[in-house]
Amino acid sequence: MNLKNVNRKLTGRLIVIMLLLLLGFTVISSCNKNIYKGKTTGQKSQTVDSIAYDYVFIEAVKQKLLGNMGDAIKLFEKCIEADPQNDAAYFQVAQVLMGAGDTKNGKKYGLKAYELKPGNFWYSMMLAGTYYSEKNLDSAAIFYEKATKDMPDKIDLQLNLGNLYAENKRYDKSLQIFESLDNKYGVNDASTVSTVKVLMAQKKYYEAEEKIKLLINDNPEELLYKGLLAEIYAGNNQKEKAMALYNELMKKNPEDGNIQLSLADFLMKNSEFDDIMVLLNKIILNENIDREQKISLFQQLIDNKNFIEKKGNELQLNSMILEAVYKDDIVVLMIRPQIMEARKLLVDAGRRLEEIIVANPDNYMVWERLLFIYLENKDYKNLEEKGELCSTKFNRSFVAKILYANAAMENKHYEIALEELRKASILAGSEKEMILQVLSMRADVYYRMKDYDNAFKTFNEALKNNNNDLTVLNNYAYYLAERDTRLKEAEIMAKKVIESEKDNTTYLDTYAWVLYKRGKLNEAEKVMRAIIAKGEKDDAEWYEHLGFIMKKKKNCEEAVKNWEKAMIIDQEKKYLLNEIKTCLGN
Repeated sequence: MNLKNVNRKLTGRLIVIMLLLLLGFTVISSCNKNIYKGKTTGQKSQTVDSIAYDYVFIEAVKQKLLGNMGDAIKLFEKCIEADPQNDAAYFQVAQVLMGAGDTKNGKKYGLKAYELKPGNFWYSMMLAGTYYSEKNLDSAAIFYEKATKDMPDKIDLQLNLGNLYAENKRYDKSLQIFESLDNKYGVNDASTVSTVKVLMAQKKYYEAEEKIKLLINDNPEELLYKGLLAEIYAGNNQKEKAMALYNELMKKNPEDGNIQLSLADFLMKNSEFDDIMVLLNKIILNENIDREQKISLFQQLIDNKNFIEKKGNELQLNSMILEAVYKDDIVVLMIRPQIMEARKLLVDAGRRLEEIIVANPDNYMVWERLLFIYLENKDYKNLEEKGELCSTKFNRSFVAKILYANAAMENKHYEIALEELRKASILAGSEKEMILQVLSMRADVYYRMKDYDNAFKTFNEALKNNNNDLTVLNNYAYYLAERDTRLKEAEIMAKKVIESEKDNTTYLDTYAWVLYKRGKLNEAEKVMRAIIAKGEKDDAEWYEHLGFIMKKKKNCEEAVKNWEKAMIIDQEKKYLLNEIKTCLGN
């Protein structure tokens, strides 16, 4: 077997997995000629009416293929209700949910399908892709290993698994696969090239150079090899040799996508931002470059804070060109609001996401991102309004219900918040982290309702689930201090928190407030001044608290100065005027 071209465009991004994930695995439904027979809908229970079951299942598949995802899910769930042991129905629901961007709930159904039929290749591939999309590379590798064992003769699966190991920095296992293929098939542009990339990742540039030169000797005109050699030079700080080789390659092959991408990476590492922008236009319009590679390049640029600071506006304009090339592509459409978010233009990002939702009302991913933008911008009015729509539309989304509840709480709609948290607790099931989040928020709601008994009971329940959760401990300690009760316990909790998170200003503020309530004024002042000295964005709460500490230390002038600053930052703190009058009166 000749490995040439088996894996030419593989970049360590597991394109096979991701394409399967993005396509929603419709190949299983659309390509199986026996889809309407009982066998293809999983192993049915003896007590299930096969004819009725198959009718519902077929109708569900039909609605799915027509794009009526809500109707499809309802019908598939009827199948599950009729026969909870049927793996195919769970798999189909997983496909629909993942296609709508609800990866978390889709994964639950996928895992159930796999649990019922663990030897299914496609279930393994789906879960591998899901975990990969969540950046959970360990779990992705586990399921990809299972898929590879099911089809040991498929070389592309072995190559992808090797690249997954490499991306997860499990280089020994990665090289084991590639070297095995090299030994079996000889030097080739699939496993040998992957070996070179792993050696480069390990910074073994001399070995990588020797390996790539073997390939160049066999095929001196192959651009891929020379491009990798240029990358090796760049990685080994031989910038002049790298640039000379890039110039040579670009002159001979100005439209070659691999060379353009490699050059872009080189320019990025050397902060040649002007040159990148010139090259970026060519890359966007280059039909020889995959959409996924273009998206990946944009992501790298967005993640570079220096680049965004200097070229963010230009990149935003470039994203619009990309949108014109890939019309109505939801992943591409999400790039522009992401750039706006990186530029701290949260209002603009929200507006753009709202526009995308109008055209893509059934895409959960867009809705969730919009809700998080509102949360980050503290736009609780819109968060509650859109949160209600999202929570209703995607009623299996735990995140949507939590965000909706958070907005309702901030807007003092406490009954709504408690009801959404009740629904969220059902969705949480046995997931401890999710249960804890619900309990923490519920305690917060009760406290704001002045139902202190239920608030503290709920905090105690949360700590029974996890007595080391920092958020629960911090909030509990702060509320106890506010109520001037069990202050010694509050101090123990707050101290435990800051021992784990010494630089977290929110936690330090709680600790200082508890110390103040305990009468440990010098310690409290020291902590508060250390918080302010960190140079982070000023928080009105800090100056309010420091003001009370200084008042209790009978330094009224310093207290007033801090309260005035608190009111400048947050105009809703006008109640501090009474404190100022009282302090000055004394």
